Amino acid sequence: MEITGKITKKLAPQKGVSARGEWQKQEFVIEYQEGQYPSFVCFNVWGADKVNELAGYSEGEEVKVSFNLSAREYAGRWYNDLRAWRIERVNTQQYSTSGMGANTMGNSANASRPDAANTIPAPTIDDLSEPEEDDLPF
Repeated sequence: MEITGKITKKLAPQKGVSARGEWQKQEFVIEYQEGQYPSFVCFNVWGADKVNELAGYSEGEEVKVSFNLSAREYAGRWYNDLRAWRIERVNTQQYSTSGMGANTMGNSANASRPDAANTIPAPTIDDLSEPEEDDLPF
C-alpha cells in the first residue's frame, strides 16, 4: 500500500534487546488529505538501517510511504501495525495529496514530471484501431 503526505512528527527512536538480539524502531506521523479535512496516520520503521534512513527526512517534508498493514492480538485487544518499508521524497507540484496516494495519471501530470521525456505516452484511440491492410497469414 502507498500513501502520500507530509511528515508532521517524528517520535524518538526506541532500542531494545530481545531473544533474537538488538532491535531499533522509530515512529512517525503523516498528514494526508482525505476529503475536506486532513487525516493523520502513524507509521513505524524497524531496523537500524531504516531508522537511519528516516533521520534523513525532516518534519514538513512531502513523502510517499510504501507500507504493509497488519494486526496482532494481545490480552484480548487488537493492535494495528503500519510498517513502512520505503519512504520517498515527492515534489508537491508533481503529485496530488488528495486521497491515498500519488496522482500520476494522464498527460498533464506527466508533462510536469522531470522524467517525462523518458516515459511512453498513453495510447490514444487511433493507436488501438485495426490497420486497414493486414498482411498476416491468418
